[in-house]
Amino acid sequence: MSNGEVFGHLTFAALIFLLLPLARIARPLRVAAFASLLGLAFLPMVSGLSPGDYVRSYTDDLAITTLVWLLWTVFVRLTGVGRVAPRHHFQLATCFALLALVLYPATLGLASLDPYRLGFSPLSLLVAMWLLCLWLWWQRNHLGLALIVIATLAWWLDVKDSDNYWDYLVDPALGVYALGYLLYACLRRRSGARATP
Repeated sequence: MSNGEVFGHLTFAALIFLLLPLARIARPLRVAAFASLLGLAFLPMVSGLSPGDYVRSYTDDLAITTLVWLLWTVFVRLTGVGRVAPRHHFQLATCFALLALVLYPATLGLASLDPYRLGFSPLSLLVAMWLLCLWLWWQRNHLGLALIVIATLAWWLDVKDSDNYWDYLVDPALGVYALGYLLYACLRRRSGARATP
């Protein structure tokens, strides 16, 4: 089984677990639910394919940052510790929304430069991520720092099929989530400002 297949199964278990309303049940039951979903993800069902295989066929391989963020959120739901402060969540959403806006419009042919090519020999991209890590460290955004460091380490160890650094940093699902969260946060702030006399 390849790393990508394992990532697909983890993604299935994490997504279903986070969508289920399990917040009010006891912690041992939450742990049992996640373990059951993880087992189900690997269980062949139709034509020898497991639910994890189906998820991977639609999402392809998620970025390492997305997978680690999903698994961190699962950990928080299971243990109740390690919650991300709203300020840090907003910072992370801003960082990944900007990365997605730099990468995807140009990749779709909406700009003359193709930043995706930088990911094959990513010295400038690595320097930019190092500067981002310094800023996240200064902001005490430990989750953001961990996401970038783990993604960079995974790229260096070549744990995915892709050799492009971008594929470890951001994917369309993460970009859509980050942009959606920023829109939600801005609308919420605006409505809060209107409600304040």
